[in-house]
Amino acid sequence: MSAANFPAGSAITTQSRKAVLSVDHISKTYPVPFLRLKKALKRKFKPPVEAVHDVSFEVSEGEIFGLIGPNGAGKTTLTKVMATLIQPTAGQVTVKGYDSVHDDVAVRRNVGLAGAEERSFYWRLTAEQNLLFFARLHGLSGDQATRRISDLLRMLQLEDSARKRFAELSTGNKQRLSVARAMLADPPVLLLDEPTRSLDPLAAARMRSTIKSLSRDESRRVTVFLTSHNLAEVEELCDRVAIISKGEIKALDAPRNLRATHSDNEKVSITFVVDDAEKVETALREAFVAHPFTLGRGDVSDSWTLSFSRKTNDQTLHTVLHVLHSTTCVVKGVESERATLLEVLEHYEHPDAEPEEDALSA
Repeated sequence: MSAANFPAGSAITTQSRKAVLSVDHISKTYPVPFLRLKKALKRKFKPPVEAVHDVSFEVSEGEIFGLIGPNGAGKTTLTKVMATLIQPTAGQVTVKGYDSVHDDVAVRRNVGLAGAEERSFYWRLTAEQNLLFFARLHGLSGDQATRRISDLLRMLQLEDSARKRFAELSTGNKQRLSVARAMLADPPVLLLDEPTRSLDPLAAARMRSTIKSLSRDESRRVTVFLTSHNLAEVEELCDRVAIISKGEIKALDAPRNLRATHSDNEKVSITFVVDDAEKVETALREAFVAHPFTLGRGDVSDSWTLSFSRKTNDQTLHTVLHVLHSTTCVVKGVESERATLLEVLEHYEHPDAEPEEDALSA
């Protein structure tokens, strides 16, 4: 999908900073293995799989860029293309001006990849020994490697696991070790495939804090490209988010803008206190003959919660507040919420699905 095809309001790049990572019309098709042999033997075979189709975007210096989508949407394939692990069928990826195909060695010097797979570590070596091995591959000298490894183990809270064999580490610690390895050579670009996968809540929070600090360090702003199934995490971390479905980018913008442009509806919840709830319900039914709402008891005595949906900036909220005031309600709070990232993702994955309406109940 080309940049010109993004929905109105989408931001393709952060104009105030220079682009560090550029993905230009990338496509990746996996051919049928042993095709000639299968044809000669007249065996049935599945057609080639196009994992990524015509994907374009740029990531700016110091930006945290998120990619979300269902399993099989193309997230990992696209990450591997950027890391030079696989070559694209069409298009071009550049990192700091270096082409991922023709300048693959230079690209690998500028990116650090932390994948969701653990097969590339040596299971009989300790965590520290694994990092030392990969540090030497990056060209770090003995003292330099030792200091860097010590810093990373401390940063990612892996000091207690440093002398444990990789096979003995928990799944969460293996994931943190993968992030540590990606950061060994202090690359300007980090590619993080589900960086908080299998981490407990506290460890995941610390990982998010580390990622934020790396991108905000004025002395060396690290650019972060990450994929995640944790949408709350994506919303907390990412400056911009791209939604990928069936190998194509469907939308790209700041999380808040994606939620706002997805729907002009918002959910409103009003908490109030009243002595006669039946009187309030009757007044609301008279005022909203065709408008569904939900009225339920609150957490404290005589407290009630009224929930309904409305078009942004219409008069529904004003009318509801007028009804509550006329029935001697004491309003304690008003909260509104636009569409969540999950709803936006579901919209692009199932564009023909009908939205659910709130039920009228008391």
